[in-house]
Amino acid sequence: MKAVCWCGKNSVRVENVPDAKIINPRDAVIRVTTTCLCGSDLHLYGGFVPTMQEGDILGHEFMGVVEDVGREVKNFKKGDRVLVPFTIACGHCLFCKQGLTSACDNTNPKAAIARQMYKHESSAMYGYSHMTGGYAGGQAEAARVIHADVNCFKVPDGLSDEQVIFLTDILPTGYMAAENCNLKGGEAVAVWGAGPVGLFAMKSAQLLGAEQIIAIDRFPERLERARKFCGAEIVDYTKESDLPERLKVMTGGRGPDACIDAVGMEAHTGGLLGGMDWVKQKVMLESDRPHVLRQAMMACRKGGTISVPGVYTGIIDNIPFGAAFNKGLTFKMGQTHVHRYVKPLMERIQKGELDPTFVISHRVRLDDAPAAYSMFQNKEDECIKFVFKP
Repeated sequence: MKAVCWCGKNSVRVENVPDAKIINPRDAVIRVTTTCLCGSDLHLYGGFVPTMQEGDILGHEFMGVVEDVGREVKNFKKGDRVLVPFTIACGHCLFCKQGLTSACDNTNPKAAIARQMYKHESSAMYGYSHMTGGYAGGQAEAARVIHADVNCFKVPDGLSDEQVIFLTDILPTGYMAAENCNLKGGEAVAVWGAGPVGLFAMKSAQLLGAEQIIAIDRFPERLERARKFCGAEIVDYTKESDLPERLKVMTGGRGPDACIDAVGMEAHTGGLLGGMDWVKQKVMLESDRPHVLRQAMMACRKGGTISVPGVYTGIIDNIPFGAAFNKGLTFKMGQTHVHRYVKPLMERIQKGELDPTFVISHRVRLDDAPAAYSMFQNKEDECIKFVFKP
């Protein structure tokens, strides 16, 4: 079968690899009908995530049709149309039973790597380094689904792939980011990053009752989608000399009630601090560039909430923790517990309350993946979200 394989920093290829197959009795094999390129994949592409190996199959947003199931999978059969969360849950451990599926204790066979870095392990993930299990991803013609009885969700008739594919990752990620803001209604929410996760965080905050949404980015096409589809006020941060002060003015002198960092480890900025981050990252004195996190901590109102769906992998520096402490900020973050959100968000889509397709900018063949990765990394052709059709 064909699959998109990681071949080193800034290099992916579509290669012929062994067919996906049943290995354990709770496995399923699905024929992939739709898969996507996620902003998180660019962290792999750029070489920022450790423990990747040449030939690893990429992709953690995928769905398709069941081709085969192991003997212990009783709730799915050949021909069922399913989507697959990017985090892999066992369904039985303490964390899975609490709905904290991205913290599953049992699915990561290479948990020792994560424990060495973080003293704890997360669940396994598809196509996202050996630190998270080393499982083949879904940017392929077929994929093996582990613990399929827990990690497949049937797609109702009448919904297209494009309406539900983002339930595998970025829609629940944006929704959880907004939910973590503890919105009661009437709040001002500032979102750094108007990529797909940021856009879904804005839309979700709107659904959860936020009164004012502020989108912060530098690309006009992204800001325009935030304005058009999420009702956001837009800010081009490259035109602001003091962004926290600007946000304070926009929120009546108080500052946003909640700030969402939907950018994460590869934040872009100029100036001395931005240059220092680049240098430190290059010489491995700092693994991530936390400029957005710094700004959010300075901008958020007293007693407010910082929500972080953007990916961070390791060590960050020059954090204004004194400001956060003295303002009494609450921090909520982490990999998304996708399983808990699939069904309620699916219902919103069925009711017409939510149409996730507005983030799609490009639909291409799987063979076009190398060009898509390069284009997405360089933000060419107004790309926002790539959907692949194997």
